[in-house]
Amino acid sequence: MSTTFPRARKLGYDIDQVEDFLEDARRAYHAQPGEQTLVTSESIRQQAFTMKKHGYAPSHVDAALERLEDAFATKERERAFREQGDQAWYASARENAQVLLDRMVRPRGRRFRRVGFFTLGYAVREVDQLADRISAYFQAGRPLSIEDLRKTAFPAQRGGYNEAQVDVVIDSVIDVMLAVR
Repeated sequence: MSTTFPRARKLGYDIDQVEDFLEDARRAYHAQPGEQTLVTSESIRQQAFTMKKHGYAPSHVDAALERLEDAFATKERERAFREQGDQAWYASARENAQVLLDRMVRPRGRRFRRVGFFTLGYAVREVDQLADRISAYFQAGRPLSIEDLRKTAFPAQRGGYNEAQVDVVIDSVIDVMLAVR
């Protein structure tokens, strides 16, 4: 019986899926340079597990995945420094940050693609407020943490912003923040 994480009282993450993923992550983390692996900081952020009765407590697994993502991002950055040099790495991060900033400073209500009127998307006002915070982070160095972005949840709105597009952009902001940490 596995005890990697506390069990949920009701529904939790499928224990076998979590354990299999963690084993894949261990192999990937200890892989030799140049060896192909399936697990990256990005794949960790996007990882999802099936919910099962009395599975692992999601809050504990999610916290561990955040730490694992940070560790992989650090290792990926160090590898890129060795392969490209730090100048090229930071230039790439600045370029990505500029692309993101260009989107964040678009007019409110027009920063992302909208879904149809009868379809639910992310609430425009709340997404625009986060976009303003991201813009202030990139332009003025105002405080914004990766944790703030990871924990962001938006209410639904008919005709709101396309959820997938917003999620991809937030993931990209996290990638830039991890790259320059």
